[in-house]
Amino acid sequence: MTFVQLKYIVAIDTFRHFALAAENCFVSQPTLSMQLQKAEEEMGVRIFDRSKQPLIPTELGAELIEQARKIIAEVAVLNEIVSLRKGVISGELKIGIIPTLAPYLLPLFIQSFTQKYPHVKLVISELTTDTIIADLRHGKIDMGLLVTPLQESGIKEFPLFYEELMAFVSKENAHQKKTYLLPRDIDPNKLWLLEEGHCFRSQIENLCELKKAGGEKNYIQYESGSIETLRRMVDTNNGITILPELALADMTKSQLSQVRHFKKPAPMREVSIVVHRDYIKKKLIDVIHKEIMISVPDKVKENKNQYVVPVLT
Repeated sequence: MTFVQLKYIVAIDTFRHFALAAENCFVSQPTLSMQLQKAEEEMGVRIFDRSKQPLIPTELGAELIEQARKIIAEVAVLNEIVSLRKGVISGELKIGIIPTLAPYLLPLFIQSFTQKYPHVKLVISELTTDTIIADLRHGKIDMGLLVTPLQESGIKEFPLFYEELMAFVSKENAHQKKTYLLPRDIDPNKLWLLEEGHCFRSQIENLCELKKAGGEKNYIQYESGSIETLRRMVDTNNGITILPELALADMTKSQLSQVRHFKKPAPMREVSIVVHRDYIKKKLIDVIHKEIMISVPDKVKENKNQYVVPVLT
Protein backbone atom coordinates (compact mmCIF):
# COMPACT_ATOMS: atom_id res chain seq x y z
CA MET A 1 0.00 0.00 0.00
CA THR A 2 1.33 3.43 -0.93
CA PHE A 3 1.30 6.60 1.13
CA VAL A 4 -0.97 8.23 -1.47
CA GLN A 5 -3.48 5.41 -1.04
CA LEU A 6 -3.43 5.99 2.72
CA LYS A 7 -4.25 9.67 2.19
CA TYR A 8 -7.14 8.77 -0.15
CA ILE A 9 -8.55 6.27 2.35
CA VAL A 10 -8.41 8.82 5.18
CA ALA A 11 -10.05 11.43 2.96
CA ILE A 12 -12.89 9.04 2.11
CA ASP A 13 -13.42 8.36 5.81
CA THR A 14 -13.33 12.07 6.62
CA PHE A 15 -15.89 13.14 4.03
CA ARG A 16 -17.85 9.85 3.74
CA HIS A 17 -18.41 10.74 0.10
CA PHE A 18 -16.27 9.78 -2.92
CA ALA A 19 -16.79 13.02 -4.85
CA LEU A 20 -15.96 15.26 -1.86
CA ALA A 21 -12.93 13.16 -0.95
CA ALA A 22 -11.64 13.30 -4.54
CA GLU A 23 -12.11 17.07 -4.65
CA ASN A 24 -10.21 17.45 -1.38
CA CYS A 25 -7.35 15.31 -2.74
CA PHE A 26 -7.31 17.20 -6.07
CA VAL A 27 -7.88 14.06 -8.14
CA SER A 28 -10.76 12.72 -10.19
CA GLN A 29 -13.31 10.45 -8.54
CA PRO A 30 -12.38 7.48 -10.79
CA THR A 31 -8.72 7.86 -9.80
CA LEU A 32 -9.59 7.86 -6.11
CA SER A 33 -11.94 4.87 -6.47
CA MET A 34 -9.33 2.93 -8.42
CA GLN A 35 -6.64 3.51 -5.78
CA LEU A 36 -9.02 2.41 -3.02
CA GLN A 37 -9.86 -0.73 -4.95
CA LYS A 38 -6.16 -1.51 -5.46
CA ALA A 39 -5.48 -1.09 -1.73
CA GLU A 40 -8.40 -3.37 -0.83
CA GLU A 41 -7.28 -6.01 -3.34
CA GLU A 42 -3.70 -5.90 -2.07
CA MET A 43 -4.81 -6.50 1.53
CA GLY A 44 -7.69 -8.80 0.66
CA VAL A 45 -10.21 -6.85 2.77
CA ARG A 46 -13.03 -4.38 2.33
CA ILE A 47 -12.22 -1.05 3.96
CA PHE A 48 -15.59 0.60 3.30
CA ASP A 49 -19.15 -0.68 3.17
CA ARG A 50 -20.36 0.80 -0.11
CA SER A 51 -23.94 -0.37 0.46
CA LYS A 52 -24.48 2.25 3.16
CA GLN A 53 -25.23 5.93 2.63
CA PRO A 54 -23.39 7.86 3.79
CA LEU A 55 -20.38 5.64 3.25
CA ILE A 56 -19.06 3.96 6.41
CA PRO A 57 -15.95 1.85 7.11
CA THR A 58 -16.18 -1.83 7.88
CA GLU A 59 -15.16 -2.97 11.36
CA LEU A 60 -11.68 -3.95 10.14
CA GLY A 61 -11.57 -0.87 7.91
CA ALA A 62 -12.05 1.38 10.93
CA GLU A 63 -8.94 -0.12 12.55
CA LEU A 64 -6.93 0.32 9.36
CA ILE A 65 -8.08 3.93 8.97
CA GLU A 66 -7.07 4.75 12.54
CA GLN A 67 -3.59 3.41 11.84
CA ALA A 68 -3.45 5.27 8.51
CA ARG A 69 -4.17 8.53 10.31
CA LYS A 70 -1.26 7.87 12.67
CA ILE A 71 1.11 7.17 9.78
CA ILE A 72 0.08 10.37 7.98
CA ALA A 73 0.52 12.32 11.21
CA GLU A 74 4.02 10.95 11.71
CA VAL A 75 5.01 11.90 8.16
CA ALA A 76 3.74 15.41 8.84
CA VAL A 77 5.96 15.53 11.93
CA LEU A 78 8.95 14.51 9.80
CA ASN A 79 8.23 17.31 7.35
CA GLU A 80 7.90 19.80 10.19
CA ILE A 81 11.27 18.72 11.63
CA VAL A 82 12.92 19.23 8.23
CA SER A 83 11.33 22.69 7.81
CA LEU A 84 12.47 23.79 11.27
CA ARG A 85 16.02 22.57 10.59
CA LYS A 86 16.01 24.71 7.46
CA GLY A 87 14.83 27.66 9.51
CA VAL A 88 11.56 27.89 7.62
CA ILE A 89 8.10 27.75 9.16
CA SER A 90 5.76 26.59 6.43
CA GLY A 91 2.70 24.48 5.75
CA GLU A 92 -1.07 24.72 5.88
CA LEU A 93 -3.09 25.24 9.05
CA LYS A 94 -6.85 24.66 9.01
CA ILE A 95 -8.62 26.63 11.72
CA GLY A 96 -12.23 26.56 12.89
CA ILE A 97 -13.43 29.62 14.80
CA ILE A 98 -16.81 30.41 16.33
CA PRO A 99 -18.78 33.31 14.76
CA THR A 100 -18.97 35.31 18.01
CA LEU A 101 -15.17 35.43 18.15
CA ALA A 102 -14.09 35.64 14.50
CA PRO A 103 -14.91 39.31 13.67
CA TYR A 104 -13.14 40.59 16.78
CA LEU A 105 -10.11 38.32 17.15
CA LEU A 106 -9.04 37.58 13.56
CA PRO A 107 -8.40 41.21 12.53
CA LEU A 108 -6.06 41.60 15.51
CA PHE A 109 -3.45 39.09 14.37
CA ILE A 110 -4.02 37.92 10.77
CA GLN A 111 -2.08 40.69 9.05
CA SER A 112 0.94 40.50 11.34
CA PHE A 113 0.94 36.70 11.14
CA THR A 114 0.95 36.59 7.33
CA GLN A 115 3.76 39.15 7.23
CA LYS A 116 5.93 37.20 9.66
CA TYR A 117 5.14 33.77 8.22
CA PRO A 118 4.62 34.15 4.46
CA HIS A 119 5.10 30.43 3.84
CA VAL A 120 2.17 29.44 6.05
CA LYS A 121 -1.26 29.09 4.47
CA LEU A 122 -4.17 29.67 6.85
CA VAL A 123 -7.52 28.10 5.94
CA ILE A 124 -10.10 29.60 8.32
CA SER A 125 -13.78 28.64 8.63
CA GLU A 126 -16.49 30.05 10.89
CA LEU A 127 -18.12 27.06 12.57
CA THR A 128 -20.22 26.30 15.63
CA THR A 129 -18.57 24.69 18.64
CA ASP A 130 -20.13 21.29 17.95
CA THR A 131 -18.89 21.33 14.36
CA ILE A 132 -15.38 22.34 15.41
CA ILE A 133 -15.18 19.43 17.87
CA ALA A 134 -16.49 16.97 15.25
CA ASP A 135 -14.06 18.29 12.62
CA LEU A 136 -11.14 17.99 15.04
CA ARG A 137 -12.07 14.37 15.73
CA HIS A 138 -12.26 13.59 11.99
CA GLY A 139 -9.11 15.45 11.06
CA LYS A 140 -10.88 18.07 8.92
CA ILE A 141 -9.25 20.94 10.82
CA ASP A 142 -6.04 21.27 12.82
CA MET A 143 -7.23 23.56 15.61
CA GLY A 144 -10.19 25.50 16.90
CA LEU A 145 -10.54 28.95 18.42
CA LEU A 146 -13.54 28.90 20.72
CA VAL A 147 -14.93 29.32 24.20
CA THR A 148 -14.14 26.79 26.92
CA PRO A 149 -14.17 24.79 29.15
CA LEU A 150 -15.82 22.03 27.12
CA GLN A 151 -14.74 18.87 28.98
CA GLU A 152 -14.71 16.84 25.76
CA SER A 153 -12.85 13.52 25.91
CA GLY A 154 -9.89 13.35 23.55
CA ILE A 155 -9.79 17.13 23.17
CA LYS A 156 -7.10 19.40 24.61
CA GLU A 157 -7.73 23.02 25.60
CA PHE A 158 -5.09 25.74 25.82
CA PRO A 159 -6.63 28.89 27.38
CA LEU A 160 -5.53 32.14 25.74
CA PHE A 161 -7.34 34.92 27.61
CA TYR A 162 -10.50 35.87 29.47
CA GLU A 163 -13.00 38.27 27.92
CA GLU A 164 -15.31 40.28 30.14
CA LEU A 165 -19.02 40.05 29.34
CA MET A 166 -20.86 43.37 29.40
CA ALA A 167 -24.39 44.61 28.80
CA PHE A 168 -25.27 46.87 25.88
CA VAL A 169 -28.38 48.86 26.76
CA SER A 170 -30.67 50.95 24.57
CA LYS A 171 -30.90 54.63 25.43
CA GLU A 172 -34.55 54.20 26.41
CA ASN A 173 -33.90 51.27 28.74
CA ALA A 174 -34.19 51.81 32.50
CA HIS A 175 -30.73 50.30 33.02
CA GLN A 176 -29.19 53.36 31.35
CA LYS A 177 -29.38 55.05 34.73
CA LYS A 178 -27.34 52.35 36.47
CA THR A 179 -23.57 52.24 36.71
CA TYR A 180 -23.32 48.50 37.36
CA LEU A 181 -25.73 45.63 36.77
CA LEU A 182 -26.47 42.31 38.38
CA PRO A 183 -27.41 39.44 36.07
CA ARG A 184 -30.79 39.19 37.78
CA ASP A 185 -31.50 42.83 36.81
CA ILE A 186 -31.98 41.82 33.17
CA ASP A 187 -35.56 41.33 32.04
CA PRO A 188 -35.74 38.30 29.68
CA ASN A 189 -38.52 40.06 27.78
CA LYS A 190 -36.06 42.80 26.83
CA LEU A 191 -33.09 40.55 26.11
CA TRP A 192 -31.90 39.94 22.54
CA LEU A 193 -30.17 36.59 22.06
CA LEU A 194 -28.45 34.65 19.32
CA GLU A 195 -30.08 31.64 17.71
CA GLU A 196 -29.80 28.19 19.28
CA GLY A 197 -26.52 26.37 18.69
CA HIS A 198 -24.20 29.22 19.66
CA CYS A 199 -22.18 28.68 22.82
CA PHE A 200 -22.38 32.43 23.53
CA ARG A 201 -26.17 32.16 23.73
CA SER A 202 -25.77 29.28 26.18
CA GLN A 203 -23.44 31.34 28.33
CA ILE A 204 -25.90 34.23 28.50
CA GLU A 205 -28.72 31.85 29.44
CA ASN A 206 -26.47 30.56 32.21
CA LEU A 207 -25.37 34.01 33.34
CA CYS A 208 -28.93 35.37 33.52
CA GLU A 209 -30.35 32.06 34.82
CA LEU A 210 -32.97 32.04 32.07
CA LYS A 211 -33.34 28.26 32.20
CA LYS A 212 -34.00 28.31 35.94
CA ALA A 213 -36.80 30.80 35.51
CA GLY A 214 -38.84 28.15 33.73
CA GLY A 215 -42.14 28.75 32.03
CA GLU A 216 -42.59 30.37 28.67
CA LYS A 217 -39.75 32.39 27.20
CA ASN A 218 -41.23 35.69 26.13
CA TYR A 219 -38.09 37.34 24.84
CA ILE A 220 -37.62 37.65 21.09
CA GLN A 221 -35.20 35.20 19.52
CA TYR A 222 -33.59 36.77 16.49
CA GLU A 223 -32.35 34.07 14.12
CA SER A 224 -28.84 35.42 13.60
CA GLY A 225 -25.32 34.36 14.43
CA SER A 226 -24.14 37.97 14.53
CA ILE A 227 -23.56 39.89 17.73
CA GLU A 228 -23.34 43.08 15.68
CA THR A 229 -26.87 42.51 14.41
CA LEU A 230 -28.14 42.15 17.96
CA ARG A 231 -26.43 45.38 18.96
CA ARG A 232 -28.21 47.19 16.14
CA MET A 233 -31.51 45.63 17.14
CA VAL A 234 -31.04 47.05 20.64
CA ASP A 235 -30.37 50.50 19.17
CA THR A 236 -33.46 50.49 16.96
CA ASN A 237 -35.93 48.37 18.92
CA ASN A 238 -35.09 49.03 22.55
CA GLY A 239 -33.92 46.32 24.95
CA ILE A 240 -30.57 44.91 25.98
CA THR A 241 -27.99 42.37 24.81
CA ILE A 242 -24.69 40.99 26.10
CA LEU A 243 -21.38 41.69 24.37
CA PRO A 244 -17.91 40.19 24.74
CA GLU A 245 -15.16 42.67 25.56
CA LEU A 246 -13.39 42.59 22.19
CA ALA A 247 -16.62 43.72 20.51
CA LEU A 248 -16.16 47.16 22.09
CA ALA A 249 -12.96 47.94 20.18
CA ASP A 250 -14.56 49.75 17.22
CA MET A 251 -17.42 51.41 19.07
CA THR A 252 -18.02 55.15 18.98
CA LYS A 253 -18.04 57.26 22.14
CA SER A 254 -21.83 57.36 22.00
CA GLN A 255 -22.08 53.57 21.73
CA LEU A 256 -19.64 53.07 24.59
CA SER A 257 -21.91 55.20 26.77
CA GLN A 258 -24.53 52.44 26.37
CA VAL A 259 -22.23 49.76 27.80
CA ARG A 260 -22.79 48.68 31.40
CA HIS A 261 -20.46 46.45 33.43
CA PHE A 262 -21.72 43.78 35.78
CA LYS A 263 -20.81 44.04 39.44
CA LYS A 264 -17.61 42.27 40.48
CA PRO A 265 -16.59 39.59 40.07
CA ALA A 266 -17.24 40.41 36.42
CA PRO A 267 -18.44 37.47 34.30
CA MET A 268 -15.86 36.22 31.81
CA ARG A 269 -15.69 33.91 28.84
CA GLU A 270 -12.56 31.77 28.46
CA VAL A 271 -11.15 31.83 24.93
CA SER A 272 -8.88 28.91 24.03
CA ILE A 273 -7.03 27.08 21.32
CA VAL A 274 -8.54 23.62 21.10
CA VAL A 275 -6.91 20.62 19.42
CA HIS A 276 -7.29 16.86 19.18
CA ARG A 277 -5.22 14.99 21.77
CA ASP A 278 -3.10 13.49 18.95
CA TYR A 279 -2.64 16.82 17.21
CA ILE A 280 0.27 17.53 14.92
CA LYS A 281 1.58 20.81 13.45
CA LYS A 282 2.64 21.80 16.95
CA LYS A 283 5.04 24.50 15.74
CA LEU A 284 2.41 26.19 13.55
CA ILE A 285 -0.06 26.18 16.43
CA ASP A 286 2.61 27.55 18.77
CA VAL A 287 3.30 30.53 16.50
CA ILE A 288 -0.45 31.22 16.13
CA HIS A 289 -0.70 31.15 19.92
CA LYS A 290 2.18 33.60 20.21
CA GLU A 291 0.79 36.04 17.62
CA ILE A 292 -2.65 36.06 19.21
CA MET A 293 -1.24 36.90 22.61
CA ILE A 294 0.89 39.70 21.15
CA SER A 295 -2.15 41.23 19.46
CA VAL A 296 -4.73 41.00 22.27
CA PRO A 297 -5.23 44.27 24.22
CA ASP A 298 -3.42 44.47 27.57
CA LYS A 299 -6.69 44.95 29.46
CA VAL A 300 -7.96 41.61 28.13
CA LYS A 301 -4.69 39.84 28.95
CA GLU A 302 -4.93 41.12 32.53
CA ASN A 303 -8.41 39.66 33.11
CA LYS A 304 -8.58 36.85 35.66
CA ASN A 305 -10.59 33.65 35.60
CA GLN A 306 -12.44 34.37 38.83
CA TYR A 307 -15.92 34.02 37.30
CA VAL A 308 -15.91 32.08 34.04
CA VAL A 309 -19.46 31.56 32.81
CA PRO A 310 -19.94 27.87 31.93
CA VAL A 311 -20.65 26.81 28.35
CA LEU A 312 -23.87 24.80 28.27
CA THR A 313 -23.64 22.06 25.63
